[in-house]
Amino acid sequence: MKLWSLRFKIITGTLAVFCLLGGGIWAISEHNPLNVTTLAPEKAKSPITAGKGTPASPITPERTPAPAAKALSHRVVEYHMDVRFDPDTSTLQGSETVTWTHPGSKPVNDLYFHLYPNAFSSMDTSFMKESGGKLRGDSMPSNGFGSMTLTDLRTTEGVSLLQRIQYVQPDDGNVKDKTLVKVHLPQPVRGGENITLKLQFEVKMPKIFARMGTSGNFVMAGQWFPKLSVYEPADARGIKEEGWNLHQYHGSSEFFSDFGIYNVSISVPPNYTVAATGFPTKNPKVTEKYKTYQYYADDVHDFAWAASPDFVVAQQAFSSPEVPGVRIKLYLDPMHKDLQERYFQAAKAALTYFSKWYGPYPYSSLSIVVPPEQGNGAGGMEYPTLITAFGASSTSPDTSLERTVIHEIGHQYFYGMVANNEFEEAWLDESFTSYAEDKLMEQEYGIAANLPLQASLVEKPEPLNQETWRYDGTSAYTQNVYIRGKLVLKDMELRIGTKAMDAVLSTYAKKYRFSHPSTYDFQKTVEKVTGESWKNYFEQYIYSGGTPDFSLDDISVTRKEDPKKDGSILYENLVKIGNKGTFYPNVNVKFTFKDGHTMQRVWDGLGEEASFQLLYSAPILSAEVDPQHSILLENKHLNNFRMAELKQHTVSRWTLSVTKLIETVLGTLSW
Repeated sequence: MKLWSLRFKIITGTLAVFCLLGGGIWAISEHNPLNVTTLAPEKAKSPITAGKGTPASPITPERTPAPAAKALSHRVVEYHMDVRFDPDTSTLQGSETVTWTHPGSKPVNDLYFHLYPNAFSSMDTSFMKESGGKLRGDSMPSNGFGSMTLTDLRTTEGVSLLQRIQYVQPDDGNVKDKTLVKVHLPQPVRGGENITLKLQFEVKMPKIFARMGTSGNFVMAGQWFPKLSVYEPADARGIKEEGWNLHQYHGSSEFFSDFGIYNVSISVPPNYTVAATGFPTKNPKVTEKYKTYQYYADDVHDFAWAASPDFVVAQQAFSSPEVPGVRIKLYLDPMHKDLQERYFQAAKAALTYFSKWYGPYPYSSLSIVVPPEQGNGAGGMEYPTLITAFGASSTSPDTSLERTVIHEIGHQYFYGMVANNEFEEAWLDESFTSYAEDKLMEQEYGIAANLPLQASLVEKPEPLNQETWRYDGTSAYTQNVYIRGKLVLKDMELRIGTKAMDAVLSTYAKKYRFSHPSTYDFQKTVEKVTGESWKNYFEQYIYSGGTPDFSLDDISVTRKEDPKKDGSILYENLVKIGNKGTFYPNVNVKFTFKDGHTMQRVWDGLGEEASFQLLYSAPILSAEVDPQHSILLENKHLNNFRMAELKQHTVSRWTLSVTKLIETVLGTLSW
């Protein structure tokens, strides 16, 4: 998913709280650890124009390229589909012929299909119960339900399998959830063999919510067809026994599927324009009632399309040393028709540098769809070779426009090609893409992310590699998968250096290109590149919700006579600090004295507490742990600072009051 403009509103809104605190803690210590000005500078640096392009022109179909000499992926599935959209009833009528090649060795007696539209069939589905009918700031529209019905299912020999289907709920046992269906086969499929099934289906499109549906005459068809689940061979992602990876559609989950081939015919009213995964193989065929588009894509693991009669269409050809040639296509809401160059610049920068950092973009097309404002439930999402920007709500948007485009193109790499299991390890796409997004936004637009502030938004750290619906609510999912995971990557960069971190991510992205890696695969890559064990680090911060929690526990001052100088006075300043959380080494501690003098010491982090005895000619005024807020994994900063003359009961009462204030403000904002 994916980049949400809403999360930047949250961060901006939260700034008010920290500005309020500025006169308390941080103004006293005479620095601004949050570096607020870097979050949204008044004027962003103009981006460079990456690569080369041609003037915008109407879309024309590309010629079908010659087949690749070698497939880029294990093409486990092959889909041939025909779909027709009826705007009067908001329905899709579809047919599907799917071939599955068994990637394992054990005989398989059942196939499993995801029927994602059934997540929106009632408020009783697992998706709706978990989400409460809300996602990314959008709510389920009134009477906006949708569903999918299998109307026919048979073998190539004509044997009907409709009576052999069974809805299954492996995650929560909710019998009213029909997003996953089992099909019992007439005979088993053995390792290396393939089977072909023919399906007929109907989709009642919901009103746009959670990535798909209709809004007015805009259509977003994401997760719109019966999609095979993934059968994992032994040792895939570290599993011990081969078998199906089966999950329902959850309120916080996204998707996982195999690479393959898609050949899709899409029929819409004659005045509609279609944007889709892959590339058109022929000119649209127009009849009295329909215009039919033919699209093809290979080495992808999903297929999505959008349609509208209102699209303003533009295109540019683009190439760079790492991008042999790609046609960038814009399908704009009319409100953004004059912003074409901003979309093109952001797309070119993303393709140029992500290809340089993480491996070449291998496809011949990239489509960017800008939904209308009322269709923003479909905005900010990624599909292979097709992304959606946020809905057009202003004729002069801020750099959230570029940020969204860059984030979603980043997902062409982390999720698109490095295809992790988003059900179980969503951080491998969201955190990695957010990390890359921040890096490029600072490089091209001069906008640096305020990481200490973002760290403070992580209210409840949880393991990064857990199933998405196991997080303690959608806020916890967002805070961990988008923010904390990115901060873990930044912390790793601080430990090993930017050059080494670049090597880690480049090695990982290129090694697991067109495969399904796990968190452990990433750990092995880090260890190989750095030449050292990262077991403890991953155990502390990734496989668990570890976080340091430094505190200034006590300050005492004793007045003494200087034994070396008659009549002179020294002060014995005793400062006690602690870490109530996870071990973290080499922590800076700053001491400020009443005469203005400051000094710093480094705590090795060993043990749960430490004491510093400072003999000086003036009494201590204050002390602070991690004064620059450079330890990005700490999310609680209020107890890092202490005034020497503030009594303990006052400190506790004031800290509690401020904590409650922040919790109240954060509680009024929705992720």
